[in-house]
Amino acid sequence: QVELVESGGGKVQPGESLRLTCVATGRTISVAAMRWFRQAPGKERELVASSSWEDDTTYYADSVKGRFTIARDNDQNVVYLQMNGLKPEDTAVYHCAFDLYGRGGGSGHYDYWGQGTQVTVSS
Repeated sequence: QVELVESGGGKVQPGESLRLTCVATGRTISVAAMRWFRQAPGKERELVASSSWEDDTTYYADSVKGRFTIARDNDQNVVYLQMNGLKPEDTAVYHCAFDLYGRGGGSGHYDYWGQGTQVTVSS
């Protein structure tokens, strides 16, 4: 069993930055693809970013490319999502996900899912 706890969300103005943190317990993330999804009211869940365990490659949705950065610390069992240049359309609940031995890239598969942290971008 893996537990994922996200933090770092909040309300910011357009153009500002936030860093989300996902702490995993129960199993090492060193053998998992780690992903960030977001879910906004009335919209489909969107895969925002992924970090591969196999080759350390990353994937980003076109909507966040160049603004968001996913990073992992396998020793601390933590995954981060640095979000710069935030826009109102980034407003959503952001969820961390764990995909044991999962593929990198744009795969939306996951085995465990966190409760999420709210990000609100508004002036």
